[in-house]
Amino acid sequence: MVQKHFTVVNAQGFHMRPATDFANAMSKFGCSVVIKHNGRDVDGKSLMNIIASCIKVGNEIDVICDGEGENEALAKAAEMIESGFGE
Repeated sequence: MVQKHFTVVNAQGFHMRPATDFANAMSKFGCSVVIKHNGRDVDGKSLMNIIASCIKVGNEIDVICDGEGENEALAKAAEMIESGFGE
């Protein structure tokens, strides 16, 4: 299991496009991906769960990857979140 703490930097947070991109990217990995936000665990491979979590700019989140390809999945998650999803 690997994890990393992030502050969401893109102005719109995890709105539809970045949430879709994130879920699609994480679905390519064999490990589980969990986003911890406001004390809740969110399935990082589920677009609907990500949207329902209402992750906004400035929110603090932890991404936890566990299983096959966990390091690669966390690296990809970090790249996406830290770049502000290219926005």
